[in-house]
Amino acid sequence: QVQLVESGGGLVQPGGSLTLSCAASGSIFVINAMGWYRQAPGKQRELVAGITNDGRTNVVDSVKGRFTISRDNAKNTVNLQMSSLKPEDTAVYYCSAGTTSGLGYIWNYWGQGTQVTVSS
Repeated sequence: QVQLVESGGGLVQPGGSLTLSCAASGSIFVINAMGWYRQAPGKQRELVAGITNDGRTNVVDSVKGRFTISRDNAKNTVNLQMSSLKPEDTAVYYCSAGTTSGLGYIWNYWGQGTQVTVSS
């Protein structure tokens, strides 16, 4: 099993910045990818960004240029740096972990989620 613990959510004004962190523990040798999903009220959960052990990343078009995903393999953590935040970024953000599959991922583990609210 892999345990994921997120931190860093909160309330931020439009145009502001926030960094989310996720620490993985447990049987981390079974994963080679980590990522961030988000789910806004009334909407489906969507992948925001993913990163592999060797540093390959992908970011959804709606946040490209504003969000950056990074990973510290030594500390088993993944960060999501968010800038130029918009009200539509408001959601519960979930850390995920799993393995790569072709051009995509198979996510097997999830964090409990952290709320990000962008509002003035």
